[in-house]
Amino acid sequence: MANDASTDKKIVASNRRARANYDLLDTYECGLVLQGSEVKSLRAGSVQLGDAFARVRNGEMWILGMHISPWSHSSIQNGHVVDRPRKLLLHRVEIDRLRARTEQDPLQLIPLSVYFKDGHAKLELALARGRRQYDKRHAIRKRESDLEARRAIARRNR
Repeated sequence: MANDASTDKKIVASNRRARANYDLLDTYECGLVLQGSEVKSLRAGSVQLGDAFARVRNGEMWILGMHISPWSHSSIQNGHVVDRPRKLLLHRVEIDRLRARTEQDPLQLIPLSVYFKDGHAKLELALARGRRQYDKRHAIRKRESDLEARRAIARRNR
């Protein structure tokens, strides 16, 4: 019998601004191709997803702008390049589907979180449409009105 604790996700970093700035349409789980010192830096939690995005190049998925700080115990020769493009591991069908959707519509591929699952580094990638400023205001207004309605119902039920 498998241990249920081994399938738990240990979230390393998340892109909290992504849900505010984009309407998320689909999410995908991708593997990451990393070097040894990058994995150790990920385990230490030194990664930033704020400016990261993904692109399809030559039939392969790549993430650009993801900043993984150097591992504190690595030497200069054995370290890694901080902002290098990193390859994402997806099935061919998923890559083709994402390439077609991003070419047809004004959609972006935005990373939502980096985590470890069963000892492997994974990235949650979202197909997203950018929100304009008035869309953001509308979403905030809707969230606040829903919160007020829930509070009113809770007050009435007391």
